[in-house]
Amino acid sequence: MAGRTTGSITILEDTTDMARKSIIIMGAAGRDFHNFNTFFRDNHEYEVVAFTATQIPDIEGRTYPAALAGSLYPDGIPIFPEEDLLDLIQTHKVQQVVFAYSDVPHNYVMHKASQVLAAGADFRLMGLDNTTVKSTKPLVSVCAVRTGAGKSQTTRRVSLILRDLGYKVAAIRHPMPYGDLAKQAVQRFADYSDLDKHECTIEEREEYEPHIDNGVIVYAGVDYEAILRQAEQEVDIVLWDGGNNDLPFYKSDFHIVVADPHRPGHERTYHPGEANARLADVFVLNKVDTAEPAGVLAVRESLRNLNPDAIVIEGASPLFVDRPEEIKGKRVLVVEDGPTLTHGEMSYGAGWVAARRFGAAEIVDPRPFAVGSIIDTYNKYPTTGNVLPAMGYGEKQMKELEQSIANADVDLVIVGTPIDLTRIIKIKQPYQRVRYELQEIGKPTLADLLEQKFGRKV
Repeated sequence: MAGRTTGSITILEDTTDMARKSIIIMGAAGRDFHNFNTFFRDNHEYEVVAFTATQIPDIEGRTYPAALAGSLYPDGIPIFPEEDLLDLIQTHKVQQVVFAYSDVPHNYVMHKASQVLAAGADFRLMGLDNTTVKSTKPLVSVCAVRTGAGKSQTTRRVSLILRDLGYKVAAIRHPMPYGDLAKQAVQRFADYSDLDKHECTIEEREEYEPHIDNGVIVYAGVDYEAILRQAEQEVDIVLWDGGNNDLPFYKSDFHIVVADPHRPGHERTYHPGEANARLADVFVLNKVDTAEPAGVLAVRESLRNLNPDAIVIEGASPLFVDRPEEIKGKRVLVVEDGPTLTHGEMSYGAGWVAARRFGAAEIVDPRPFAVGSIIDTYNKYPTTGNVLPAMGYGEKQMKELEQSIANADVDLVIVGTPIDLTRIIKIKQPYQRVRYELQEIGKPTLADLLEQKFGRKV
């Protein structure tokens, strides 16, 4: 039902048979599906005629399934490549386009808006009131101003603090549904066998495995209200583990936002990272041990201007290598976390820092050894430095990553991803893993603030 007001009287109208507004949602298999589920599904005022997809390989050409789309979409909703957007607007006489993905510059968003406006449709960004779900349990969220700021190690640190305070906690991870969407609606990961059962990609494993190593259950999937309701049955506190620099999917009681002094200025020039900064209760200014002092000062001042009420904690992400002496004097191939290098736009990561710190003779350029979609990744993200992004959005791409590593004429491979890659691909050369965890510097710490907020469980 919808309402219209005549004088002081509101008249309810049945909108079932009224013309529905034609909508396209632009996304990357995450925020787009969530916005649909929370606002557009079963909403008779709108008809979502299509999703468009970008950032993630091989998402387009699929269908958002009827099992998730609701009663208004018995055939599901088609997913097209974003390149088809303007044609779709004309073909379907689209009235409104919803932008629903993350970690893009502000000017990129407005270029997309200009294209949509010129095509005749409205351009829309959706806020938290229409897209967040309220939990029956206290909820802590960890998000960031950019991909690769150190959100994952911060989330792990928070989960362990809450557990030390006596609470049972589960991490609900921002979506990465790259397989069968209906089968992936609600996923629970308690051990490594669950990763195999759900056929997880490298990107998923990078986020789930470290939590599992710490004994923390992870939930993820597509339908985030259903996920939340299941998680609430077994925990005291829910922990939202954000993706990219996206906003939380849930109403947060304590919002932690990670910022990166290696990229000063990005905290106010990327969408929706700036919105995260303005929402924060606490900032973790991470990597101060490896950033230039000027960058640390610039980001601290910028955060203060954006959100003067938020508490700022400085943190480091120290590196841990099992046998650092084996790096000295070697020609090395460095493998880094994929999303950090791609839409995170970093040219290096923890593996590169370790190679420099522990005396590698040469960091070998991986490009001559790359094959298939790994070559495509370098072409699409030319700012990537002399490091190999651990791309693995499907079995084929994992094989191409494996082959790219095997082709490299090096003495040693340095793996800077959050997981042990050898669980899923073969590395024929000697290799060393680089691990990193959050360490707060000074007072207050996250432990101080979380205990102040939630107390200890009696």
